[in-house]
Amino acid sequence: MSKNSASIMFFFTLTSGVIITISSNSWLSAWMGLEINLLSFIPIMMNNDNIFTTEATLKYFLIQAVASSTFLFLIVMEILFKKFTIYYSPMLTIMISSPLMLKSGIAPLHWWFPSVMEGLSWNNCIILMTLQKIAPMILLSLLLNSTLLNVISLLSISIGAIGGINQLSIRKLLTYSSINHVGWMLSALMIGENLWIYYFLLYSILTITLIFTFKTLNISFINQIHMMNSNMWTSKFIMLSSLLSMGGLPPFLGFLPKWIIIQTLINNHMTFQISIMVMLSLITLFYYLRMCYSSFMILHSEPTWNLTFKNITSMMYPLLLTFTLIGFLMSSTIIFI
Repeated sequence: MSKNSASIMFFFTLTSGVIITISSNSWLSAWMGLEINLLSFIPIMMNNDNIFTTEATLKYFLIQAVASSTFLFLIVMEILFKKFTIYYSPMLTIMISSPLMLKSGIAPLHWWFPSVMEGLSWNNCIILMTLQKIAPMILLSLLLNSTLLNVISLLSISIGAIGGINQLSIRKLLTYSSINHVGWMLSALMIGENLWIYYFLLYSILTITLIFTFKTLNISFINQIHMMNSNMWTSKFIMLSSLLSMGGLPPFLGFLPKWIIIQTLINNHMTFQISIMVMLSLITLFYYLRMCYSSFMILHSEPTWNLTFKNITSMMYPLLLTFTLIGFLMSSTIIFI
């Protein structure tokens, strides 16, 4: 069997594990789906030619194995607890949610996430930041009440914002960005599953766009962005617009789900929480801007006022895209809010 066909087979079983978990009606079948997902992702991660990938794979396997065994032990405890007593234990529910948080890298159990991401290839980074978060987050929404989800989402947003400030590696920066977005996704889960699906799809599209841009340009550190050639304005524009959209800056599309979450939480009189979330989002926007500011504004060799006909024509495409996004956001207030 070739490597490509094996990867396709393991990716199919990985997706099947996620589907089994989110569609199961018992904790044991949910655990089985998580195990199928884990055992399918490990062969995809493996690369014997790279020692850093091997280290990251082993670290990921040990963390996930500990989380899976703890999760199985706790759900068996809950089954026995409900069988022999009539009292409900909220502490046991919180304990069951801990291995799920460890599996998806949600703060404060995120400590393994940046080091594992640093050793993976870009394709595996996409899977780890998107597909691997679906099943644990769905199970968390079934376990925790709104107060605990509020606390976990604020912790994730805080750590994701502060942890990415001093990072020079793009993989680690995207990791802390993912932790920050997970906090917003947990807030979206409190509002409704449809909003969480919409937020997750937008986040996945933007993440895939960014990672494929970095992979094509062979960029892994921020200083490599600063040394990009000045005639690569198309790649720079795609990168900058995707980064600003990830930061939730209007009029870019990533602002829309955050806008809906902000308005819904304000209507539910959660002003203090949403104020903290918005202020921490400004920190994430700072390190998104830092990635491309120098390559766009400082290290640019073309004259600023060279307004030839060719340059004016090439400027129409980003302007058209910007105004299209503005129009979409204005019309979306009628559809979503």
